[in-house]
Amino acid sequence: MTRTIIATKNAPKTPPQYSQAVKAAGLVFVSGTMPLDPATGVIVGATIQEQTAQSLRNISAILEAAGTSLKHAVQATVILLHEQDFAGLNEEWVKWFPDHPPARHAAKLPISPPGLRVSIAMIAAMPA
Repeated sequence: MTRTIIATKNAPKTPPQYSQAVKAAGLVFVSGTMPLDPATGVIVGATIQEQTAQSLRNISAILEAAGTSLKHAVQATVILLHEQDFAGLNEEWVKWFPDHPPARHAAKLPISPPGLRVSIAMIAAMPA
């Protein structure tokens, strides 16, 4: 099986311990992606809606670099800092996935750095 490491300057740089994404077996596995500005590394937005949107913009850039898109997303894992953010997450999520959303798992866990409210990982298929 061939593995291809995906990296783009249009999404935040990851630490050396993991890749932005890996393409293998017809799928793209995107690592947990924070709502960071790719140019500055600063958290974008104070609300869960703003941070969800920025995380999805970053994931979209990674998927584009891999040759696919959010349209081909099949699974997402969302980590929230505050359980009360779940409604706001859903409010923003339906803007990005109005029809045929991916399967999703969400959990409330302690996350850092300060100000960070959400991290999203995703698996997408390559277009046929």
